[in-house]
Amino acid sequence: PVPYGDTGTRMEVTYWDGGAHARMQGWRWGRAGCEAGLGRRAPAAVLRHCSRAALCPAPQLDPENTGFIGVETFASLVHSHELPLDPAKLDMLVALAQGNDEGQVCYQELVDLISSKRSSSFKRAIANGQRALPRDVLLDETGLGFYKRFVRYVAYEILPCEMDRRWYFYQHRTCPPPVFMAAVTLTQIIVFLCYGARLNKWVLQTYHPEYMKSPLVYHPGHRARAWRFLTYMFMHVGLEQLGFNALLQLMIGVPLEMVHGILRISFLYLAGVLAGSLTVSITDMRAPLVGGSGGVYALCSAHLANVVMNWAGMRCPYKLLRMVLALVCMSSEVGRAVWLRFSPPLPASGPQPSFMAHLAGAIVGISMGLTILRSYEESLRDQCGWWVVLLSYGTFLLFAVFWNIFAYDLLGAQIPPPP
Repeated sequence: PVPYGDTGTRMEVTYWDGGAHARMQGWRWGRAGCEAGLGRRAPAAVLRHCSRAALCPAPQLDPENTGFIGVETFASLVHSHELPLDPAKLDMLVALAQGNDEGQVCYQELVDLISSKRSSSFKRAIANGQRALPRDVLLDETGLGFYKRFVRYVAYEILPCEMDRRWYFYQHRTCPPPVFMAAVTLTQIIVFLCYGARLNKWVLQTYHPEYMKSPLVYHPGHRARAWRFLTYMFMHVGLEQLGFNALLQLMIGVPLEMVHGILRISFLYLAGVLAGSLTVSITDMRAPLVGGSGGVYALCSAHLANVVMNWAGMRCPYKLLRMVLALVCMSSEVGRAVWLRFSPPLPASGPQPSFMAHLAGAIVGISMGLTILRSYEESLRDQCGWWVVLLSYGTFLLFAVFWNIFAYDLLGAQIPPPP
């Protein structure tokens, strides 16, 4: 039993196999906040019984319909149930109580907490409670297996707040795995190997006349084949471009997908790819396009912008050095693409692939991607900024479609004949 404060409130915690069983023998809600025997290390089980208790009909917990959980009502619930407590949710429950002037917890906030919903107002309530979390951090956790250590590493690489890192660490599930970035990278490697073996050329493949005949390559003469605006991401100029993109997709894309989920990261990646090809069709009308750089730069620019905006909270090691290296490598790749576009080292039958997809992907990442990464475990539909970004992107898509339908003929663009 661990005494807490001067009220004699106590908590009994019995550990077994890394789990815990907590029996709350007293609970007091006061103006100073939630005072309960939490100890320095919270148990690592799931809040099952409390989930059933908190999801009771509102009249049972809030008979006066005040919107807050009554002292005696909630205390009796906690006292009468054996609660295996999730550490991250327990921490946030304390912060929620301390964020209220009366030391109370809003009924809806409690339900959202138990059901793992986190809105902007929920996070503001946590902030108002001055982030009343235990001082020990995830780095102090011992006895973790290899995978849990990897999850902890991902948490510190991606998330800027200790509260979010703890939430992710304890809420993380292995299903579904981060399959999108792995599948895209594997497909790109397989396609490259197939064309490399077929053409017997592994560097500067775009200079081979048969390479540009692929049904996957974007070419201005094949704009009516709409799938090419996306499938060009599976083709690459050579081994150097494929290696650079694959490395970034695995090192940055996979951790981002683990934290933010397959839907958000796949949407961001494909939005960067589509924006890249459409931008090329507008700004570099004669050029073809290959490579997944639009999606890669969307992910990387979003992550780097998120790191910069949360610099003090990020705990990834050597972050300044890694930031400089990332910017140097990305700038070098753009410079190489510009050089190949305007100063081809080998005779070519037509214009070489454009570099504008890199820049378009970066813009998508800084705008749409940053909005996604800053909304960890929050609903994007409830955020005005998300709809502004989405409307802007939709307007760009609509403009690009009309441009591809009418502008080439109206401007008399001299595009090279399709291969």
